[in-house]
Amino acid sequence: MRIEFSVSTWAAWAPGLTSPEAWRAWALGPPLAPVGPETPPLTEVPAMARRRVEKLGRPAFQVAQWCQGEGRGAPLIFASRHGDPGRGAELLIALAKGEPLSPTSFALSVHNAIGAQYSIIRADTTNVTALSNGLFTVEAAVIEAFTHLRDGHPEVMIVVYDATVPALYAGHCDEPPADFAFAWKIVPGKDFTLEPAELPATPSVVLPHGLAVFRFFLGSEASLSRGDELSGWKWSRHV
Repeated sequence: MRIEFSVSTWAAWAPGLTSPEAWRAWALGPPLAPVGPETPPLTEVPAMARRRVEKLGRPAFQVAQWCQGEGRGAPLIFASRHGDPGRGAELLIALAKGEPLSPTSFALSVHNAIGAQYSIIRADTTNVTALSNGLFTVEAAVIEAFTHLRDGHPEVMIVVYDATVPALYAGHCDEPPADFAFAWKIVPGKDFTLEPAELPATPSVVLPHGLAVFRFFLGSEASLSRGDELSGWKWSRHV
């Protein structure tokens, strides 16, 4: 399997990185993972709806709004390795204490909650997918987008987002913490290639893999490769 594609539009947000110029400067500097409590203002979303979008969802909403604009009809793919483990942890702790669970908190804890909120607030009835594929979540999102292109859609938007996990789970993570979201409008083209490759397992030392892929996208390196115990992937640039 060899996937070729181009990116027509992109947007990204992280604490301290709120403009395309800041992201390009970040990509040229040392690989630093953005972490912080800040969230985007999300002024595009009505105030009543905005109050229901919490820390993890706000960056995802923001980059989706910036990237999609007023457009409608393109399939949307929301991809997050961890989803919202903070809300899930709160529910599990309440359950362990024998306390009643909030139906609203449970509904918003599931992996497709952010994509569903986004489509409801925008009144967009297009296809929305939520997915996670461990270390290779970005790769899974691009493969999913490619299938929509093959079905005849002229463009597909992917939104990749994650946040620092709660301390309860920190010892179980194999990647450094980071708070970020980015969106790509993927279109037919030959600017980038994604293909499986036999590679040794390599640890994430400075950046989580999803953010490393975005750094590759902004940079000038010819390729980026990564493997784990089960599989490996190679990204290539042809621009």
